[in-house]
Amino acid sequence: MFALLPPLSLYVHLPWCGKKCPYCDFNSHAARASDIPEAAYLQALERDLRQNLHAVQGRRLGSIFFGGGTPSLFSAAAIGRIIGLARRHIGLVDDAEITLEANPDSADAARFAGYRRAGVNRLSIGVQSFADRRLVALGRLHSAAQARRAYHLARRAGFDNINLDLMFGLPGQDLAGVRADLEQAIALRPEHLSWYELTIEPNTAFYRVPPARADADALADMAEMGLALLAEHGFQRYETSAFAVAGRQCRHNLNYWRFGDYLGIGAGAQGKHSERVSGAIIRQAKTRHPQHYMDRIGSYVAHRQRVSGRELLGDYMLGALRLIDGVPLRDAAMHTRLSPAALLQACQPAMERGLLKVAGEQLRPTEPGTRLLNLCLQTFL
Repeated sequence: MFALLPPLSLYVHLPWCGKKCPYCDFNSHAARASDIPEAAYLQALERDLRQNLHAVQGRRLGSIFFGGGTPSLFSAAAIGRIIGLARRHIGLVDDAEITLEANPDSADAARFAGYRRAGVNRLSIGVQSFADRRLVALGRLHSAAQARRAYHLARRAGFDNINLDLMFGLPGQDLAGVRADLEQAIALRPEHLSWYELTIEPNTAFYRVPPARADADALADMAEMGLALLAEHGFQRYETSAFAVAGRQCRHNLNYWRFGDYLGIGAGAQGKHSERVSGAIIRQAKTRHPQHYMDRIGSYVAHRQRVSGRELLGDYMLGALRLIDGVPLRDAAMHTRLSPAALLQACQPAMERGLLKVAGEQLRPTEPGTRLLNLCLQTFL
């Protein structure tokens, strides 16, 4: 039984994009904007949202995140309708953070202004690189000039909270190229940067035909240089690949990492909620294919799991150990249903390897633990 339920967020998955990138393993499907069945998908989203209302349990939403795919292929009216449904059926806290992912190739002044009027107050722009040849290698549809233009359009539309997505370790990229990308991103003065190494995931074009990339030592040099450069310019690293100026951390993602609850609606969306009376932690995933999702009669849930025991420990650590400052030991014990002594015993192998430590009352990864996060997580999975 929960005396106090965790905060609640909403994730909305909009699965279409202009082109499937060769590194992308997300549930996304290439389509022209004119071919997206916006009205039918909105109807399915509303039915899906209604089916999730039992998990709200009196709470209001602290954040909404529109992810994809490319959510900026949807009209401002559609985004506004979804926000309105969430406000009407659930309710939003007064300062709710509402983020929408956008690609530079789908950016225009009217569209961005419409999103802002609809209630979106945080924009995440998928730049990836400011070098045109790197963008071509990544299969992106935009140019560096379009990325800069999208950023300035967002500012003119009234967005004062912007994230830029940027990757390093790209095909053919060297240390100077990584620095140039970061310097151009920093010069724009966004509030937030998501900066992470390109990873080759199964079921992607890059996995089938891997591109030529820098070796492990060169990648480590890129990471070291980038971390120092971001810190020098006032970007605080608060999560493995997230950097923000003071007070601009992504509240939606922090809720994930701190084991908050979130409803997930849309094709393939995932959610996690806590049941007040039984004390159960439930994870569920929705029907993946967009057409099957829209055609669905009855429940949209494709998979449902009650998380407990060792799985609960691993589930919690999967998010908590991404946080640079870690989590309070008492919170970790409460969420994993372990006594502090039992939790420390479970952490002992990682602590002996120098990957995890307890500093005061805070359980946190060490610098090697953050750098070797997957190795650290293996202790709990």
